[in-house]
Amino acid sequence: MSRIKKLVFLSLLVSVGLALSIIESTMPVPFLAPGAKLGLSNMVVLTTLVIFGFKEAFAVAVIRSLTFALATGGFSGLFYSLAGAILSVIVMGIVFKFFKNFFSLIGVSIFGAMAHNIAQIGVASIIMENIKIFSYLPIMSLVSLFTGYFVGLSSIMITRTFEKNFSKIINY
Repeated sequence: MSRIKKLVFLSLLVSVGLALSIIESTMPVPFLAPGAKLGLSNMVVLTTLVIFGFKEAFAVAVIRSLTFALATGGFSGLFYSLAGAILSVIVMGIVFKFFKNFFSLIGVSIFGAMAHNIAQIGVASIIMENIKIFSYLPIMSLVSLFTGYFVGLSSIMITRTFEKNFSKIINY
């Protein structure tokens, strides 16, 4: 794939991730856990990881977090978003590269969702100067199982669609 085609695809993936983040931020989520989200934009990051690789997935995750803060004016949430995105993509990259014989994309996604929550609770603990916020982690980990499953299952379908429809374009 030429560099320009790759850049265009990655730009489109960032745009889709941004759109999903904006849509998700407007949806009231009826979870018992305040602050819990579905993590729809993680479908884009996981798909990028599978199709293009770790560096590209890392770039898409970071750029999506930055553009979301710019688009919504939510700079107070930028630290949470960046920390979650960075740790999540690192964990998903490790699990996908070294343990893909043991875990499907659903498992990779669940690990990523848990890492995302750990990072965000870590940032909250630092900002609030209170380690007791980690007592919220078991609840968020339980939520991660369900959201990670949904994101992983969706990513499997998206990846299959890419393989089927775009394999000639991206030399998959």
